[in-house]
Amino acid sequence: MRLVDWNIQWGRGVDGRVDLERIVREARALCDFDIMCMQEVTRGFHEPPSAGGLAGGPCADQFSELAALLPGMTVIDAIGSDLPSIGGSAHRRQFGNAIVTRLPVRQVLRHSLPWPADPAKPSMLRVALEAVIDTDIGALRVISTHLEFYSERQRLAQVERLRDLHKEACDHARRPAQGEKPDSPFADTARPLSAIVCGDFNSAFESAAYRRMLEPIPGAPAFADAWRRAHGNAPRAPTVGLYDREQWPDGPFACDFMFITEDLEPRVASCEVDAHSRSSDHQPMWLELR
Repeated sequence: MRLVDWNIQWGRGVDGRVDLERIVREARALCDFDIMCMQEVTRGFHEPPSAGGLAGGPCADQFSELAALLPGMTVIDAIGSDLPSIGGSAHRRQFGNAIVTRLPVRQVLRHSLPWPADPAKPSMLRVALEAVIDTDIGALRVISTHLEFYSERQRLAQVERLRDLHKEACDHARRPAQGEKPDSPFADTARPLSAIVCGDFNSAFESAAYRRMLEPIPGAPAFADAWRRAHGNAPRAPTVGLYDREQWPDGPFACDFMFITEDLEPRVASCEVDAHSRSSDHQPMWLELR
């Protein structure tokens, strides 16, 4: 099972050009992925910046564009920030995450993450997108998330929510409820224990948020860092700031992570970062499990 994770910055490269086709092409060149998790995918941000659009001019609906670029794959969306238009446009401005997969998808869950007040810091609503996917190594819960950038208070609250959601899923795995009937939305609640939580955590390697994700969770398998499993104590590959020094004046560091439940650790065949791409301000990562 091969998974790519990438904060794509709505497809805007270091050259300032928005190009989702380039993102897809580069992701496919990394590996023949079964699943791709993305952050900073947009809908309704296609207006000029003066009217609330984003730099580079993304299309009106990047989730639909991804579906067209990846025929035969399922594109799942989750919106964190959902804002009204500016300047009279009929389109709401939506900013969130995506999971794309060619594998069968069971449940899809969209978790709004905590947003405690922190008036000294700009912030936006954040979301964790979860899909239960049947893979060759069994069913997995795959979560694509993107935590708050400016506010550590909010970021740490969001990590706690991710941990609570993992505990809740494991409770369903051990004590599932049967579905009501085939034509009912009251479906079987069974969930797998095994999970991958990946995305842009907006916090550095060994930060408080990173360390908290790895702490034991009573009643649930703990998370491990797939990179550390693959590379041990080797220097951490940076995932942001390699080429875009305007947004990242302090230089490169790692803030994108793939956390896997401890039962998946023996299956890690590789976990890598592409240090060459300039198609976003972040570098893509990929993971292979056997």
